Amino acid sequence: MKTIKKSGIVLLVLVSLVIVLVLSGVGYLKFFLPDVGAAPELAIQKTDSQIERGRYLANHVMVCIDCHSQRDWSLFSGPPVKGSEGAGGERFGREFGFPGEFYSPNITPYNLKNWTDGEIFRLITTGVTKNGEAIFSVMPYLSYGTLEQSDIEAVIAYIRTLQPLEASWPPRELDFPMNLIINTIPKPASFSQRPDPSDAVSYGHYLLKASACADCHTKMEKGQITGEYLAGGFAFPFPDGSVLRSSNITPDATGIGSYTREFFIRKFKDYTDSAYTLPTVQPGEFQSIMPWYMYSGMTEEDLGAIYDYLRTVPPVKNVVEKLTVSKK
Repeated sequence: MKTIKKSGIVLLVLVSLVIVLVLSGVGYLKFFLPDVGAAPELAIQKTDSQIERGRYLANHVMVCIDCHSQRDWSLFSGPPVKGSEGAGGERFGREFGFPGEFYSPNITPYNLKNWTDGEIFRLITTGVTKNGEAIFSVMPYLSYGTLEQSDIEAVIAYIRTLQPLEASWPPRELDFPMNLIINTIPKPASFSQRPDPSDAVSYGHYLLKASACADCHTKMEKGQITGEYLAGGFAFPFPDGSVLRSSNITPDATGIGSYTREFFIRKFKDYTDSAYTLPTVQPGEFQSIMPWYMYSGMTEEDLGAIYDYLRTVPPVKNVVEKLTVSKK
């Protein structure tokens, strides 16, 4: 009897220890993370050249305006609805494979008027808000935190000039365990110097990070990388049951191995042709979430540099079925 009683006490102690450890771990995740340091003291000089650089990055390279606007999915590639630029409202829901429901926030001066330049800078480069809250990494802040600081400052200078638009959106909903994991994702930025364009491969790699190409063109499932770098296959479910998958952009024959530099550039620049009009897309027809129209505003030099870098990555044989149409 004494042995049984003693075993019961030991078991109770062990269970209590496990509960304490679990609660301590949860408390640490909830109250001590993210830990990326305080927002820097910044007062960004909003010169004409800096604003123009930020306009170029935010619209055609980092494409901030693409996500922080409402997109018109009745047109190919879902361009921003005119008049909604920067006001947010693009929805990322569970039916698209996200661990919860998220709306892109308003980044016009209407919503950011009480944010300092340093607070915006910390958000873009580490994923931590003014209030110390971790944001979901649908915004590729881990990539942005590796860019040159002056490029981030240019984007901030530009978005400060946007038309203030009065718009607010529902708060996010985080599913378990992402509601805990999310605090472990932010990390301090590790900035780099933007390579000289004469070094096309290094410069192209920098632009690829700024454009977050790998975020869509590398297969992931539930936030975990499951495919080869840039080999495509990332699935994007549509509400109608169709599934779009990102293309293989490695230099393999199943990717862009047959593309010439000129062809690659033209794939983008065709959307800037004055005679071109984005076609309407009906449910079940081929649609792309890639903002071709916005990326088409990149210079030919920058697009060519990205191509030059892509030619250096390991080729991966991966035939991607781009669209599976629902048979409902």
